[in-house]
Amino acid sequence: MSAPAPFPPHATHTTPGIAAATTDLTKVYGSGDTQVVALDRVSIGFREGEFTAIMGPSGCGKSTLMHCAAGLDSPSSGSVRIGTTELSTLNDRQLTELRRDRIGFIFQAFNLLPTLTALENITLPLSIAGRRPDQQWLDRVVAMVGLSERLGHRPAQLSGGQQQRVAVARALVSRPAIVFGDEPTGNLDSRAGSEVLGFLRDSVRELGQTVVMVTHDPVAAGYADRVVFLSDGRLVDEMTRPTPDRVLDRMAGLSRDNRAEAPASGPRSHTG
Repeated sequence: MSAPAPFPPHATHTTPGIAAATTDLTKVYGSGDTQVVALDRVSIGFREGEFTAIMGPSGCGKSTLMHCAAGLDSPSSGSVRIGTTELSTLNDRQLTELRRDRIGFIFQAFNLLPTLTALENITLPLSIAGRRPDQQWLDRVVAMVGLSERLGHRPAQLSGGQQQRVAVARALVSRPAIVFGDEPTGNLDSRAGSEVLGFLRDSVRELGQTVVMVTHDPVAAGYADRVVFLSDGRLVDEMTRPTPDRVLDRMAGLSRDNRAEAPASGPRSHTG
């Protein structure tokens, strides 16, 4: 994947508040001798209008953090908020509605319905909610991801990169408070991956979107405003205005630290 273009200062959007936050977030799987601490008292805020990448060694808990922050998994203890809404206060129906209306998701698998056109896949969450799309916003999102000429095509008629563009547009079309991406370029070649990352970065700069992305790729992380690093279920570092080389160096340092500690402490964290 090619390196991102130089990162200019933000000129069109400020970061006035917190789109999502966790406080003392802990996630434990199993019990007794089989107990695994996936997240260990993680406190972090994701600022509005900012692109954050979550990184760390394999098994450090990064996907678990994203799933808990997005309301896809329940913490063992601690607090998760979307805006000012505490997720633990919501029942199942309210949580489903919050995920539908205020959170966008982009996954490594495109998760498109094969019988629907690109446009129908993009607007599907709104259709399920019984809402009409804001046509001006829809047109803007579609133009940003370069799909204006492909809206009538079904997924099988689109390349992998185009399918993931559809998924990006679907995540943005409802104007969510925050978009979570779990390895969103993992199934794409370098060129298509760079395009999708560019669209995510543009959605932050031009549309004021908030994006949180789990990735293992230092080049992908170079598109973000900020990178947070997890190790052994804990937040251990943060980097602003990252570059692929700086991220790679920090990841190498975390891997060395983990190897040095492994004989004494053994594995602790869940996959993610």
